[in-house]
Amino acid sequence: MGSSPSQVVTRFAPSPTGFLHIGGARTALFNFLFARHHGGQFLLRIEDTDRERSTQPAIDAILDGMRWLDFTWDGEVVYQFARQQRHAEVARELLDKGHAYYCYATPAELEEMRETAKREGRPMRYDGRWRDRDPSEAPAGVKPVIRLKAPREGEVTIHDLVQGPVTVSNEQLDDMILLRADGTPTYMLAVVVDDHDMGVTHVIRGDDHLNNAFRQLALIRAMGWPEPHYAHIPLIHGADGAKLSKRHGALGVTEYREMGFLAEAVENYLLRLGWGHGDAEIISRAQAVEWFDIGAVGRSASRFDIKKLENLNGHYMREADDERLVRLVLPLIGEALERPLLDREILLLQRSMKDLKVRAKTLRELAHSALFYFRARPIPLDEAALKLLQPAPEILREARKALADVPEWRADLLEASVRVVAERLGLGLGKVAQPLRAALTGSNMSPGIFDVLDVLGREESLARIDDGVAAVTGC
Repeated sequence: MGSSPSQVVTRFAPSPTGFLHIGGARTALFNFLFARHHGGQFLLRIEDTDRERSTQPAIDAILDGMRWLDFTWDGEVVYQFARQQRHAEVARELLDKGHAYYCYATPAELEEMRETAKREGRPMRYDGRWRDRDPSEAPAGVKPVIRLKAPREGEVTIHDLVQGPVTVSNEQLDDMILLRADGTPTYMLAVVVDDHDMGVTHVIRGDDHLNNAFRQLALIRAMGWPEPHYAHIPLIHGADGAKLSKRHGALGVTEYREMGFLAEAVENYLLRLGWGHGDAEIISRAQAVEWFDIGAVGRSASRFDIKKLENLNGHYMREADDERLVRLVLPLIGEALERPLLDREILLLQRSMKDLKVRAKTLRELAHSALFYFRARPIPLDEAALKLLQPAPEILREARKALADVPEWRADLLEASVRVVAERLGLGLGKVAQPLRAALTGSNMSPGIFDVLDVLGREESLARIDDGVAAVTGC
């Protein structure tokens, strides 16, 4: 483990107690971009020391989310639990150096400290009663913990790359536990040891960890290790300014995939949550790597707005390769139809994709908008379609006659023939095109109706028009 001192090394270190949530994904992105911008390494560590809450499905979900977003990490994944012996070794080294001590405080004594702190309206801090006592005074039957002998005087300033200089008085920090009575390391010890052994130079994480940095720094200094640069990024809030929760929308990255978002749209949106480059809104991966600077991250919380993400996703849908979109929506269409598409239907989807994708904001919308092409006749008609069809059976009959006589089934010729019908009936083109749309698609919304006619083909189109007339006349 480790790297050359001059190389930038970042890490993303999620706890596998659930999916990769949207805040974690942004933290991963900022670490990834910072490392790539500096030609350094981006490492992945799974902090699975909480054995009761850490699960393999959660680990799989985190790795799945990282791969979907294409946040490629360097080297093997590091699993924190597997390094317990190394963590314990450091705790014992601190004991030997006089920077840590055995604490024999009983659960009852700790509870009394908690109650006193509660009464006095202050946070619970261990009072250091075993800091300078001789272990020979230890009560029988109490297994000790190992605590760090943290500095008690003076203050510490962290020059945070996002928050600026932040100072804390040492008297506010207590002697934290490094090794529990059962010999297992605490999170605080494991994080510091792993970051050191992995050669991490920049710790970029949520600002809810800012207080931890001062405790961890005391441990780093006790070991005489190089101090990392810290960058604590603000959390993400909902559009209403409240802390992000499930009521603001899906929280797991892979849930956004299920909702039909493209990975590059999610990445672009996360990038712009708290960071920017001039007025640029659409930022490619290559541009992000070139431009990213952790110092440009704002200090205030960002607001997550699902509507903005949808609009951004719509842009990426329009830019996406048609073949790729076909691959992505095929399972969704099959799911809705409860059958796979036939080869000829896939060809039809490919032909229609350029027209379908301009109207959809998500892959699910895209799949839904394409369903009418593959419905068995007579296709279902929604309320808006029936409303358009009811006053228009004669218009449809006239349009059908004209369309049946078109010598070559081509969008421009089909449009010309319908225009002739509209003029003959003294109607605007829309008065003919909209009932046609209703009969052909079962809805009042679709790609350009002459493109729809072209894709459906002569036989299917004429049959659907007949079905539309029958739906409102009974014959």
